[in-house]
Amino acid sequence: MGRLPKWADVALIPLINLALALIVSGLVVLYIGENPIEAVAIMVNGAIGSTYGWGYTLYYATNFIFTGLAVAVAFHARLFNIGGEGQAGLGGLGVALVCLFIPWPHWTLALPAAILAGALFGAALAAVPAWLQAKRGSHIVITTIMFNFIASALLVYLLVNVLKKPGQMSPETARFPEGARLPSAHDMASWVGLDFSKSAPLNITFFIAILACVAVWFLIWRTRLGYQIRAFGHSEPAAVYAGINPVKITMVTMLISGALAGLMGINSVMGEAERLVIDSVQGAGFVGIAVALMGRSHPAGVFLAALLFGMLYQGGGELEFEKPAVSREMILVIQGLVILFTGALDNMVRMPLEGLFLRLRGGAR
Repeated sequence: MGRLPKWADVALIPLINLALALIVSGLVVLYIGENPIEAVAIMVNGAIGSTYGWGYTLYYATNFIFTGLAVAVAFHARLFNIGGEGQAGLGGLGVALVCLFIPWPHWTLALPAAILAGALFGAALAAVPAWLQAKRGSHIVITTIMFNFIASALLVYLLVNVLKKPGQMSPETARFPEGARLPSAHDMASWVGLDFSKSAPLNITFFIAILACVAVWFLIWRTRLGYQIRAFGHSEPAAVYAGINPVKITMVTMLISGALAGLMGINSVMGEAERLVIDSVQGAGFVGIAVALMGRSHPAGVFLAALLFGMLYQGGGELEFEKPAVSREMILVIQGLVILFTGALDNMVRMPLEGLFLRLRGGAR
């Protein structure tokens, strides 16, 4: 039996980490002369107090679900994929090419093609670092970080010199044709007679993200490949002894990871911007690392952590608007504190809890 019960590792530790992050954030807000209780109320109301707030919160959460799942799948094989930013950006490129150059009659036909293109382009960027790790021993962290810069430079070049709409200065593509535009939350709500904010960017991609969570759960815990990925992550020598090919597992895991990150392009490029712009990812690839850590690399945990970070992003924007003293940089500090406590300082909570549970077990005997 492990040192901690499963429920404590999955739920209790993240909740304590989050509470500590919010307490420290409250002290920071208090230090600059604002009321932390009022600040929290503004953030919560801005994130979930209206359909407009929910629309932005779930839009951000959708991005973080894809990048969080990408990191989580790699984690199970003990591979640290830091390239979600570039993989999501290149996935957006694939989505844009499909939407721009194929005359789709309806979004129901364009969406499957965009899913395939986003996944393929994201996987393609992950394939090279995976091969370098599997065949040449290059560290996956270093190579995936470097490929973020390669993807960024490639996107800038293409948007400035190749894909930019003729006659405009802005480095972005033309808007996608009507047949390649996804229904928004407002459109979907109107189908069932409900009202939803027209200006919220939430779209049907949110449900694709939920399906991705289910698919990853099934892959990791209900398939032979998932068992091989987890076995390889727990002990490579034992996995090799059992006949598991490390090159195959490294390549397949990273291809799946890159494909999941690439799917984010559906939400940000096809669903929200309806064109490809520079920096369509906006840091979501790096937030996915924190989401996977906080969610303990489980799809359900990733979903909840992505929802939390979506609330922080949207609520933080509202707080910045309502309280000018709380600058954008201060919002980043609050987000950073959540990442710090749920990631780097995880053992600060874990070790005392392990000691407590060990003493409780000893007393029970």
